[in-house]
Amino acid sequence: MTQVTKEAFGSVPGVGTVDKFRLESEGVTVEILTLGCIISALKTRDRNGRSDDIVLGFDTLESYLTNPRYFGAVVGRVANRIANGKFTVDGKEYQLAINNGPNALHGGPTGFHQAIWNAEVLPNGVRLSLTSADGHEGYPGELQVSVTYMLEGDVLSLYYEACTNKTTPVNLTNHSYFNLAGQGTPDIYDHEISISADAYLPVESTMIPTGDVQPVKGTPFDLRSSVRIGDRLSQLPDRGFDHNFCLSSPEERRETPKYFSRVYHPGSGRVLNVATTQPGVQFYTSNFLDASIKGKGGAAYPKHSAFCLETQNWPDAVNKPHFPDALLRPGDDYGHTTWFQFSTA
Repeated sequence: MTQVTKEAFGSVPGVGTVDKFRLESEGVTVEILTLGCIISALKTRDRNGRSDDIVLGFDTLESYLTNPRYFGAVVGRVANRIANGKFTVDGKEYQLAINNGPNALHGGPTGFHQAIWNAEVLPNGVRLSLTSADGHEGYPGELQVSVTYMLEGDVLSLYYEACTNKTTPVNLTNHSYFNLAGQGTPDIYDHEISISADAYLPVESTMIPTGDVQPVKGTPFDLRSSVRIGDRLSQLPDRGFDHNFCLSSPEERRETPKYFSRVYHPGSGRVLNVATTQPGVQFYTSNFLDASIKGKGGAAYPKHSAFCLETQNWPDAVNKPHFPDALLRPGDDYGHTTWFQFSTA
């Protein structure tokens, strides 16, 4: 049985109070903020029974109010990038805020990561909900959203739900940064990862997918067998991984999460397995961290000090008809599940 407790984390003047929920099972502890649905701490045991926090973040609410790298947050209404911040729905073009080079990123400057969500305690977890107004950050339709965090034994599940009164793009994910050696460890080069994807999406200079769907075979993006992250990063010409791996075809709809990735840290013995119903995952190796951000305990977070496995639809799908459909229509329900399973080896 998971123990669920609540405490005040602080207040935002003129906006409201931020609470922190703690979910504790025998071997895993997760802390979740009502600000941005942020996973602010995630403690798991190593092979010797020592518990460490394995996600990047901050000690104070004030730092999370800016959170320039989205540590631990649920991002939306549309995660990832939309080219030039533009898309067309039912013949009408919409313009979003530009906040990542020439593109829109993670729902805009005041996206879901900046909102204070309503919370409801459940057995083994907590459900956080939000109403996104018609026109917020330029998106059409009033969107009702909820994210349910459940901790059962060694599995943390995230269930995303949404419905709308106007057709709108929706793509939700959690943006936790993991370091299985413990947050504050300077790099992830000794981590070993596998991702069971046969294809990935090449990107252009501003990180928008070109539209091609390329096989991973014979490229540095072939992670179907476990590889050491540091070794594979040395084969990439650019900063690192910030690419979508295709977990299913555009037409496939999966009702039950499928495990697609295993990450292992030899030093601690920690293992993370990830499953999802989503058609893609953005594997990101924290290429834009530069040690200027000071995190929990005063730790500096340099480049490549964490990895993200952001389960989601393919980036810029709203502008690419051959990608999985990114539009949610009135009367339809958006529902996706992601599982994070923690163990040791």
